[in-house]
Amino acid sequence: MSLAEVADPGMFARYIYLWWRNRRVQRFLHSTRRARRVQLDVLLDKLQRHADSDFGRRHGFATIRSVADFRRQVPITNYDYYRPYIERLKQGEVSAMFGPGTELLMFALTSGTTSDAKYVPVTRQFFNEYRDGWNMWGVRTYVDHLDLCHKKTLQFTSNWNQFLTPGGTPCGNISGLAAETAPLISNPVFIIPRKLMKISDPIAKRYTGLRLSLPSRRVGMIITANPSTLIELARLADTERESLIRDIHDGTLSERFDVPGPLRDLLHRRIRRRRPKRARELERIAERTGRLYPQDFWPRMAVIAVWTGGSVGSYVPRVREYYGERPVFRDHGLHASEGRMTVPFCDGTSAGVLDFVHTFFEFIPEEEHDRDNPTVLEAHELEEGRNYYILLTTSSGLYRYNIHDLVRCTGFIYQAPVLEFLNKGAHFASVTGEKLSEFQAVTAVNQAFGESNLPIELFTLAPEFGDPPRYVLLVERPFTSAEASGLASRTDAHLATLNCEYEERRRTGRLGPLTVREVPAGTWDAVRQTRVSRLGGSLEQYKHPCLSGDLAFIDRLPKQRDVA
Repeated sequence: MSLAEVADPGMFARYIYLWWRNRRVQRFLHSTRRARRVQLDVLLDKLQRHADSDFGRRHGFATIRSVADFRRQVPITNYDYYRPYIERLKQGEVSAMFGPGTELLMFALTSGTTSDAKYVPVTRQFFNEYRDGWNMWGVRTYVDHLDLCHKKTLQFTSNWNQFLTPGGTPCGNISGLAAETAPLISNPVFIIPRKLMKISDPIAKRYTGLRLSLPSRRVGMIITANPSTLIELARLADTERESLIRDIHDGTLSERFDVPGPLRDLLHRRIRRRRPKRARELERIAERTGRLYPQDFWPRMAVIAVWTGGSVGSYVPRVREYYGERPVFRDHGLHASEGRMTVPFCDGTSAGVLDFVHTFFEFIPEEEHDRDNPTVLEAHELEEGRNYYILLTTSSGLYRYNIHDLVRCTGFIYQAPVLEFLNKGAHFASVTGEKLSEFQAVTAVNQAFGESNLPIELFTLAPEFGDPPRYVLLVERPFTSAEASGLASRTDAHLATLNCEYEERRRTGRLGPLTVREVPAGTWDAVRQTRVSRLGGSLEQYKHPCLSGDLAFIDRLPKQRDVA
């Protein structure tokens, strides 16, 4: 720590603020001793608050006194169950789902699984709970890495006010609202101004983020949802290094990128200072290494905050290639537009404590998920080592909502389970009854890449009709025939080991051998743009489909080249 940092009064203010906020984390952890009672109180509070809504009256919220009553009167639901009420909300009828005095702030847009975008209501209560979960995660991260108090944090969010419903309610990304309403004490910490979220073009947003942050050597943490965003950011820094160095030297922002005029004018005040010394330093890095990667220009980075659970964890090794071995990974937990489910408090794991103080949770054992009357458990009834699907009851008006997330219970803190995300239950493929899961696909492909001594690449495993049908591993990277053959046979073998139905159908010839096929460069970016524009949500939320069960998926892609 430099003398200037020691003498910085803002840093001491942040230490005091951190100490004060950490008391909230300690209360949360202490309450795990009575998590069962807390869960019941959370449920009854939500039901009482909205008992006078149309939805609450229809389901008899006023008469519910126990979890058993709740289950008798409210079925397990999905988004379509709420669609008529949400359509009324979009027209401004708050009483359709919420009780008197409820403030509807926005709708969080998120991808639907089969049709249009989902509009998740964000009430003031829900938003406060959402922000509290993030604050607990952030406080504990800073406590574990106190040096972040005198470093900068780089965070990418999306616009929370993209358009208005007919009733005048903003629609967009809830993380953008959280960023825009963050406490003023956090302003010196976050290097990117909140207005950056209004840049809609993803490349322009990433370039502008780099332009604003590259002049600093003190970036200590980077926060985003998907590892793929980090990879794309690092690659952009390298491919646009000449432009970035020139902009830093001249105090400009390249006109080649689509930054709206008013925002460009606002940013000009931040970037107009010429930084020839830093530009020369970056130039020397590029000359010495032949590249311009974050591990070179941000050598003090300590934390990479990104999802590492489920399928996205496969890309952590690729992130290391660009960001180096020094930073630790800090998963920010299982959360979605529908609500936060876990809060991780440790580095290097996606497992987190159930956020039992904000949301009422129920769980269905994995093997019973498709039954008409499955066993439904409360949080304290889970068993370590078993897998479950989560049902949410939240302050956004969703009750017993099946989000289709599959998690594994890895342990307990007193009565509160610790959960890790495995995969999205909707991501299954089954052309002959094999019921292949995304978790199995990612595990098999990951192992096959490792055994083949090949770097993991963005991929999709998709079925293809034929006689017999088969699965195709689609990748953008070119392989030799030998590499592809080895990759195909190893993936096939691992799938058979992980899934007995797949093994049986391969053995009996009902499924043909897996093959590897190369798609043209830019295919995955086009898929992403198409899915986001069609289904809603933001680029930061987008999750690449590592497994597709759609038999038409391959036909919709550009012409491919068989390599194995």
